[in-house]
Amino acid sequence: MMRHHLASTPDTIRFGMFDAAFNPVLTIASGDSVTFECVSGGVEVMPGPDSGLTIPPALRAIHDSKPERIGPHILTGPVAIAGAEPGDTLEVRIEAVEPNNDWGYCAVRPLAGTLPEDFPERYVSHIAVDRAAGTCKPDWGPTLPLRPFFGTMGVAPPAKYGRLSSREPREHGGNMDNKELGAGATLYLPVWVPGANFSVGDGHGRQGDGEVCVNALEMGLTGTFTFVLHKAADLGVATWPRAETQTHYIVMGFNEDLDLAMKQALRGMIDFITARSALTRVQAYQFCSLAVDFRVTQTVNGEKGVHGMLEKGVLF
Repeated sequence: MMRHHLASTPDTIRFGMFDAAFNPVLTIASGDSVTFECVSGGVEVMPGPDSGLTIPPALRAIHDSKPERIGPHILTGPVAIAGAEPGDTLEVRIEAVEPNNDWGYCAVRPLAGTLPEDFPERYVSHIAVDRAAGTCKPDWGPTLPLRPFFGTMGVAPPAKYGRLSSREPREHGGNMDNKELGAGATLYLPVWVPGANFSVGDGHGRQGDGEVCVNALEMGLTGTFTFVLHKAADLGVATWPRAETQTHYIVMGFNEDLDLAMKQALRGMIDFITARSALTRVQAYQFCSLAVDFRVTQTVNGEKGVHGMLEKGVLF
C-alpha cells in the first residue's frame, strides 16, 4: 500500500464539473491511500479586505487562474485506480476529515434553496472556525460543534452524459451532501469509465439534513481516503451509490421529485435487504416500515436526495 498527497492547485482541480473525458491527475493502485487538501468557494463568496479573514493562498491561486467553471464546487482530482473498469465497484474508505481553514461561509442566493420565493436576496455569512476546539460560531448565532464531511465525492459519470455540472448528484455520486459520510464511513460507487476517476471537494464543516438554504458551513477540508477496487465478478455490478458507517447501512436515492427520490431509496433498501437475507420483497417492504429510517438528505441540488438507514445488527 502506498500513501499519496494531492493539493488543490490550478492544475489539479476542476471547477464545478464531472466529465468522463477528463484525464486523471494521479493514478494509484487498489489499496492505496490519498490525502486531498481541498479548498472551497468562488470569488463571489470570499470575505472582503476589512473582514480580518485570510483567503488561503491555494484558493487565491485557483481564483487568479480563472478556471473554466460550470457548477459551484472546486473538485480536486480526478484520481484513477489502476485496473478499474466499467461494471466494477470502487470502495472509498473515508479515513479522516479535518478542517484546514479558520473560517467558512454559508450563503443564500437568488433563485436557489428550498424557499427562493421567501428569500430572494443574496446573504452571505462568514463563520469563524476554532479548529482546536472543534467548533464554529456565526456572528448572529450560537457556538456549534463541527461535524466535517465532504459534500461532493464521485467518480466520472457515464461517457454518454458528456460534461455535467457538479450541482446534481447522480449515479456516479457527486454532490450527495450526505452528512453521514464523515470519517469512519465507507462509500461504494459504481465504476463507469476505465480508472473510475474519483474527485472530491465541497467541504462541509457541519450541515443539517436538508441543507435547506443551499449551503452548509462551506470550508476547506483535508481528507484521507483509501481506495479498494472490487471487480464485477466478485461483488456484482453496482448501479447506484451506497454507504455504511460503523452503525448503519445506507442507501441513497436522487430525483428532482422528492417523492421519486424516496421511492428510489426505498426500492434500493429492499434490494439490499433481499440480497443479504432470506426475506421476500414484501417482507423486506414491511421490515423497512418497521425498522429503517428514511431521511431527507438535501432539497437544494436540483436532484433532491433521500437516504435510508438500516441499523447494523437489527437484521444482519
